[in-house]
Amino acid sequence: MKILYGVQGTGNGHIARARIMAKAFAKREDIEVDFIFSGRDPAKYFDMEVFGNYRTVSGLTFITENGEVNRWKTLKQANIREFIRDVKQLNVAKYDVLLNDFEPVTAWASKWKDLSSISISHQAAFKHNVPKQGEAWTDRLLMRMFAPCDINLGVHWYHFGFPIIPPFIEESFDKATLGEHVLVYLPFENIDAIKLLLKKFPNEKFLCYHPDIEQAYNTENTQWRPLSKSTFQQALFECAGVIANGGFELSSECLQLGKKILVKPLKNQYEQSSNRITLERMDRCYSMDSLDADVVASWLKSPSPEPINYPNSPDVLIDWLLEGDYIDTKSLCEQLWKITRFPESVRLSLASGT
Repeated sequence: MKILYGVQGTGNGHIARARIMAKAFAKREDIEVDFIFSGRDPAKYFDMEVFGNYRTVSGLTFITENGEVNRWKTLKQANIREFIRDVKQLNVAKYDVLLNDFEPVTAWASKWKDLSSISISHQAAFKHNVPKQGEAWTDRLLMRMFAPCDINLGVHWYHFGFPIIPPFIEESFDKATLGEHVLVYLPFENIDAIKLLLKKFPNEKFLCYHPDIEQAYNTENTQWRPLSKSTFQQALFECAGVIANGGFELSSECLQLGKKILVKPLKNQYEQSSNRITLERMDRCYSMDSLDADVVASWLKSPSPEPINYPNSPDVLIDWLLEGDYIDTKSLCEQLWKITRFPESVRLSLASGT
């Protein structure tokens, strides 16, 4: 089987999910996969060796400023002419199927050129009646038109009775230790605003990763580090908790590792606001609408939660792909949720909708 895999490169979460898939694909002799990434300056991708000879295209992306999606600038910077050119020039004839993680160029090329396509993304979950907050008609239009696929297989922390699969998390709770530092990852926030917040806690230890940091340095209570997959992962294993935006993948890892999390969703980003709603329903996060020192202070005193055990391998998904019956998502979902283990309190809360 020859697979084209399109990945939205704007956020590291999409790439993290694709890394897990790429490692699993690499162990198989019956599958060939070509990866295409879009939405990020090619020079700003990092730790991409697992994807082999991947390609990049411009695609479409979102502009954020000071922790908020700037819709006007997002529309203004969109190069529709280049996008259409990339779609037209993409040759999909040699592939059997497209896997798509919210990537628009490969999705539209497959749609126009009659290649079967499967969306395996967190965004696809929001096409169903899962918990949502702040959804406008423009969000519904975006979800329908941004990266359209034939089959929409959502990825979420719970299925809510829809064709949704759990996240694949390689790291197990056994790898986690409870350290002293708090890991801070707020890539869409102004770094000066983050510094101002962390200064208010001189007796705490923070480790902050941010795309604006080019060289590592330390201040009184904070280590400041440039983005790095390997060192970030180790910092996650050893931290006391995580302060982050409302992205899906990092929150998923926190759930699996039993790390407490404080989320500050991006404004005008209803997906992150909706993630907060589900995390709160699971009693697995504190949240804040701004960089609020009072909320941080309360969260710092909170205990670590029980971990959730999500599947660590996508082999069941890959076997399903090889079978070729893409309409039958029910059997796939049932298999994957059977091997997911929730603490009793979380299971009852999600099942009751409270």
